[in-house]
Amino acid sequence: MDAQVVNPVNAIQLAGSISANDLSLMGLFGHADLIGKTVITGLLMISILTWAIIFDKAVKIGRLKSKATYFEERFWSSGSLDMLYDKIKRPADPMQAVFVAGMKEWRGAHDKGQFANPGNRNNIQARVDRVLQVTIGREMAMVETWMTFLASVGSVAPFIGLFGTVWGIMHSFIGIAQAQNTSLAVVAPGIAEALLATAIGLVAAIPATTAYNKFSTEISRYGARLENFANDFVATLSRNLEDTRAERAEGEAGWRRK
Repeated sequence: MDAQVVNPVNAIQLAGSISANDLSLMGLFGHADLIGKTVITGLLMISILTWAIIFDKAVKIGRLKSKATYFEERFWSSGSLDMLYDKIKRPADPMQAVFVAGMKEWRGAHDKGQFANPGNRNNIQARVDRVLQVTIGREMAMVETWMTFLASVGSVAPFIGLFGTVWGIMHSFIGIAQAQNTSLAVVAPGIAEALLATAIGLVAAIPATTAYNKFSTEISRYGARLENFANDFVATLSRNLEDTRAERAEGEAGWRRK
């Protein structure tokens, strides 16, 4: 008779404990141990930082492309490179920085009278080209800021989440062994809590990987655009030098005829 009374009471207690289990995200987080909470919190912080970087990169790359288009129009419509150089007090984007660095080297050689010697002209053009490449490398390094972080999050975050899942499952199995109850109502909360870490790891990794692939393509195209601009810039400087030489030759020929 006593056994018949105890079993319903145990059943009522078990039902009460089952209904007390909170399977919401906050409930699963609160049920996790210290290591599980640390993993989940770290992944959430990484995910927030990842999204902040994604929005920042998207805005900056869009601005870089629009500024490059604007400056290319000014470059090709400008009647004089010297006048365009004088108007730029401070470079506002990488393409302007490339232009200013090349013009600074070119003007320095011109002011020193190095163009008077025909043998120095090839060396000067080589120096200008080298300065342009160094400037492109420096500017592209700044454009690529945080790209390594996105790549790292895309590759490491799932493994961090997997570690949290493995640890959570171990913690859950230990609790099951102590409770000596293998019913689904007892097992499910621990398994759900463990899988939460993997889910958050994927939430952080998937946007990071997608953004990294997209931004890598955009940055590569922008780098190629800078390279093409540098080549056109050097060619324009070379043409200006040839025009100057032709004008000088015509002036000398006219003076001799007189």
